[in-house]
Amino acid sequence: MVNDEQLLNYINGQWQRSTAQESLKVNNPATGELLTRVPLSPAAEVDQAAQTAAAAFDDWRHTPAVERVQYLFKLKNLLEEHFEELSRLITMENGKTLDESRGEMRRAIENVEVACGIPILMQGYNSEDIARGIDEFMIRQPVGVATTIVPFNFPVLVPFWYMPYALATGNTYLVKPSERTPMTMQRIFQLLEEEVGFPSGVVNLVNGGPDTVNAILDHPLIQVISFVGSTVVAKHIYSRAAANGKRVVANGGAKNPLIILPDAEMEMTTRIAADSFFGNAGQRCLAGSLAITVGEAREWFSAALADAARDRVVGYGLDDGVEMGPVITPQSKARIEGLIQQGVDEGGKVVVDGRKASIRGYEQGNFIRPTVLDGIPPEGKIASTELFGPVLGIMHVKSVDDAIAFVNNAKYGNMACLFTNSGAAARKFRYEAQAGNIGINIGVAAPMAFFPFSGWKESFFGVLHGQGRDAVEFFTQSKVVIERWPKEWTRKF
Repeated sequence: MVNDEQLLNYINGQWQRSTAQESLKVNNPATGELLTRVPLSPAAEVDQAAQTAAAAFDDWRHTPAVERVQYLFKLKNLLEEHFEELSRLITMENGKTLDESRGEMRRAIENVEVACGIPILMQGYNSEDIARGIDEFMIRQPVGVATTIVPFNFPVLVPFWYMPYALATGNTYLVKPSERTPMTMQRIFQLLEEEVGFPSGVVNLVNGGPDTVNAILDHPLIQVISFVGSTVVAKHIYSRAAANGKRVVANGGAKNPLIILPDAEMEMTTRIAADSFFGNAGQRCLAGSLAITVGEAREWFSAALADAARDRVVGYGLDDGVEMGPVITPQSKARIEGLIQQGVDEGGKVVVDGRKASIRGYEQGNFIRPTVLDGIPPEGKIASTELFGPVLGIMHVKSVDDAIAFVNNAKYGNMACLFTNSGAAARKFRYEAQAGNIGINIGVAAPMAFFPFSGWKESFFGVLHGQGRDAVEFFTQSKVVIERWPKEWTRKF
């Protein structure tokens, strides 16, 4: 699939070619081949989309919730019907394995399913006779025009943390796909147009880069911003959008530790931990990238993970048997390999070295094989930096209290996991560990769609999170009504 034509924007129910003077190449990260080009849309096209979405808002918000969700039922069926096509497209532009792409699609569909319950999820509450003849109740109403600024690593899942809930609650929407992985969302919008039939202006798509994002953050008609990406960018988006009076949820970076106690079941722990460290080539915000062994666990864990790293099959995600794909760009590969060297310079021992990887038949791909560094110092950069690659750093401590102290002193707080057979240790950990997503004998503590995707410290900026009831509250405004009717009027009935 090679297409040198640039992608289109979707505004007011129509496909439009951007007037952008610049575009970026989108390459298959496993093969290096050119897939398409993405335009860096100017602010004028963001304005057009925002104006369109704002004009469509009044009719859409007055569409009864039970009618709005009919579009989501169609969307759910559409995603099921095109499940394999979209999964393959994710793999082509992102590099993850086909099974990992299928997992992403399944999680996206689950969010649509939850949002279909909006007639119940959006209900307020009431109280009669708070005083004689006076009633009080709370209702939820949509905010207006909302948007998602999408990361490259989950081009479908992240928009679906937000978009189904926003649409179900009566908001109109604008999606800004990642300029690195814009193709799958382009295809989904084609299917939306052909098979779902949202009213014109309710859903819009504008491609672009940082200038496009800033135009979104500054536009007065866009009231709600959601973002997932690095902490540096999350801080920029949160501060700039909030300064413009917008609602914001901005998920940042992570450094997710897996703590291994001596009583952990070895085979299960090794398998789950390896999937956490090396799945999606380490390019997910819930990827484990740091293992902390406690006491005697160091005697078996390092060797077991080294074997798992060596055995993992690396290649093109569409090929049978492949367990890990490439990283997203040559620049990402160079950055990750540089951080590996920094870990060595800090005193880490290279147990498995995945640098300078070359996969037969895919010599132009951005491949790094699974890498294991043992004995990294807790004060070193490798122990605190989000690598976003298939690199495991192993650190050793004496007690679970030492491990929890390290977790709590870290700047990130996205996820922390404990492997143990001790209920007491598990309870202590889940109570004391300062992270938004906690796993017990789980390597990737990804919440189901009816739970919020949590995050603490510099992994999250905002109050409400994506998914479930948090998303419903994020995309609605509460209105409290206190009413009294004159006795003379009520006596007539």
